[in-house]
Amino acid sequence: MQARLLVSVPAGMLPSTHRRARGSVTVDVFGDLERESEELDALVGELSEEQWALATPAAGWTIAHQIAHLAWTDRSALLAMTDPEAFAGEVEKALAAPDRFVDAGAEEGAARPPARILADWRAGRQALARTLEAAPTKKRFPWYGPPMSAASMATARLMETWAHGQDIADALGVVRTPTDRLRHVAWIGVRARDFAFGTHGLPAPAEEFRVELVGPSGDLRTYGPEDAAQRVTGPALDFCLLATRRAHRADLAVRAEGPDADRWLDIAQAFAGPPGSGRPPRTSGAGRPLGTSGAGRLLGTSGAGRPPTADAQ
Repeated sequence: MQARLLVSVPAGMLPSTHRRARGSVTVDVFGDLERESEELDALVGELSEEQWALATPAAGWTIAHQIAHLAWTDRSALLAMTDPEAFAGEVEKALAAPDRFVDAGAEEGAARPPARILADWRAGRQALARTLEAAPTKKRFPWYGPPMSAASMATARLMETWAHGQDIADALGVVRTPTDRLRHVAWIGVRARDFAFGTHGLPAPAEEFRVELVGPSGDLRTYGPEDAAQRVTGPALDFCLLATRRAHRADLAVRAEGPDADRWLDIAQAFAGPPGSGRPPRTSGAGRPLGTSGAGRLLGTSGAGRPPTADAQ
């Protein structure tokens, strides 16, 4: 079973640059979330009812389930920010049925007509966007995991939108053009290193790794000390696919130097909760970055195309 992403970013994973002061342009996570959502909307907005019923790589989930899940999570985030007491009741429901509450929300939404699912998602994400932008910078809001600032919530929503969008693209046979918005997903993936080890019952490595990722625009983004003994290198797209468990390591051009770095690439995950089984390896084409070549129909970042999402399935 693949991980269903209900993104709850583990405590301490988000950098200070994501918690930007109002008016700063250092990291426009709110604008990037809007653009990520718009591209996904462009991908699903004209689908037929038959296409909404297509199975995605997430077992038991159709495209309708994927969008219904995003709409459900947006509503949950909006409730957390506007009515914490009511949201606490939703948390209690989740604790009472931890293995079912995410699927139940998706199934309820997916039973509606596609036009209704799409309208609900659009209205919910727009309401959430307004609330995120207006929220006090330093205020923390409750969530299913640790409390988060508005910027952290937006980053988590972007990652989920990207990851679930990948599931939809795969179901449609679409290869999306990656964007520099992947920096948000990659940063969470890097910061979640110790969390990933802990999730698998392993001690976190004592030393930092050097991570070097080449972005879609050709820029090199680096994390960790330059002289670190253990390193991870590769395309940012491939790292994000790995960290959201949307592709198998064998199919990606991410490389490790050092035993702990190598182990990390087997267990990496950029979201809280169970990792799921992930994607199986392809039968051929190992080492080829997904989303950059292959059988899909190439879509740009404007027009009819749309990019991936960031929940964890």
